[in-house]
Amino acid sequence: MIRPGKMIKQVIESFFKKPATLMYPYIKEDALKSFRGKMKFHPEICIGCGLCMRDCPSNAINVKKVGDKQFEIEIDLGKCIYCGQCVDSCMKKAIEVTNEFELAVLDRKNLKVTFREKS
Repeated sequence: MIRPGKMIKQVIESFFKKPATLMYPYIKEDALKSFRGKMKFHPEICIGCGLCMRDCPSNAINVKKVGDKQFEIEIDLGKCIYCGQCVDSCMKKAIEVTNEFELAVLDRKNLKVTFREKS
C-alpha cells in the first residue's frame, strides 16, 4: 500500500518535471518519409487492370470503368490497413502513398474516397 505522504511527494515532484509525452495537437511534427498514410490516385495513368483491387488484403479498393479508357477507383480508408500492397502491385504507378495521417471523421461513410479523372 502506498502511503499518502509518499504519494503527495510524487504529485508535487511531477508538477516541476517536463511532460514525458509529445505535445502533438499543439506542435505538429512531420511524418517520416517512409510513413504510409492516405493513398493518392492518378486516374489519367490508370489502365484499369485491377491488380491493386486483387492484391488488396483488406478488399478496400474497387476499380470501375466509367468511360473509354477512363477508370475511377474507390478506396475505403476505414478498411484499408495502409500496407502499401496496392502501390507495389500497380504497374503504371497510378497509386502512391502520402504522408497524410489525420483521417478522423465522425461518419464512417466519409472514409470512402472516390478518385476519378476530371473531365
